[in-house]
Amino acid sequence: MMETTMKKENKQTGILDKINAFRKRYSESTLGAILIVFIIIMSFASDRFLTLGNISNLLRSTSIVGVAAVGMTFVIISAGIDLSVGSVLGLSGIIAALLMTSGVPIILSVIGAMICGTVVGVIQGWVIHKGSVPPFIATLAGMMIIRGGVMLITGANMVSGLPKSFRSFATAEFLGLPAVFFIWVVVLGLGAFIAKYTKFGRNIYAIGSNEEAARLSGINIKKNIVAVYGFCAFTASIAGVLFLVRLGNGIPSAGQGYEMDAVAAAVVGGASLMGAEGSILGTFLGAIIIAMIRNGGNLLGINPFILNIIVGSLIVIAVLLDQQGKKQGK
Repeated sequence: MMETTMKKENKQTGILDKINAFRKRYSESTLGAILIVFIIIMSFASDRFLTLGNISNLLRSTSIVGVAAVGMTFVIISAGIDLSVGSVLGLSGIIAALLMTSGVPIILSVIGAMICGTVVGVIQGWVIHKGSVPPFIATLAGMMIIRGGVMLITGANMVSGLPKSFRSFATAEFLGLPAVFFIWVVVLGLGAFIAKYTKFGRNIYAIGSNEEAARLSGINIKKNIVAVYGFCAFTASIAGVLFLVRLGNGIPSAGQGYEMDAVAAAVVGGASLMGAEGSILGTFLGAIIIAMIRNGGNLLGINPFILNIIVGSLIVIAVLLDQQGKKQGK
């Protein structure tokens, strides 16, 4: 009995050692240095870049994707992907809007929307594990089903008439910065705490490294897979409510393409699409770098299509560096 226990502990230690080795290859300090250099260059290229108004706009627009990217980071670390994030974002916004316009108090409407979004994620996690459906297929189907459901519920019509007190949050500020940014900071803190200090966070790294080894080590794969997709949907729901605040109306098509922006933030931030590697700080830096490239490009009058090419190229470079690092590690 004691020998079996020791074998399990040694196996877990081996997995964690591999995880730590992976995580050391891609340092957040590199991203921080890139960010600082970019800020210095842009401050000389455009006198509007470092103004408080521009920084506030940048943080306000990035916070929504940034919140969704926190949950996406956990999914990617588990060696999965969630293509339904944008649809869950749109669903949560529409549910919150419908509840508010029906006379339900704001706080209950927001909680109801987040519960619905999280339940969708839990169901997808269950389908992925129980049905052995690849995450790409399960969440792609989920994306289409959810988006279709939203269109059916609303008749593809906008939901307007939200309470003024709710819409006013879009322009609310704290310490001179948009209030939505501080929501992002709270979600970042929650994600970082879970990843570093909880058993769930360690389990996700272990599952992403080697699911079979994690199972043999006593980790409950089903419970953790369901939880990670539920958490991803939870953060997407928060992003959906923030998007609703920003738009001031419930838009059925809201959130389209946000799943790829969330993936881009995580991957540029160092998360490996092969799993077991990534951090919340890296995702934060990745989201800021992408946002600054788009913002700086707009200020300099660069064609937005060219900016898309630049961001896409960044993602390819990040994946190539990740693959190269793994080859050298073998």
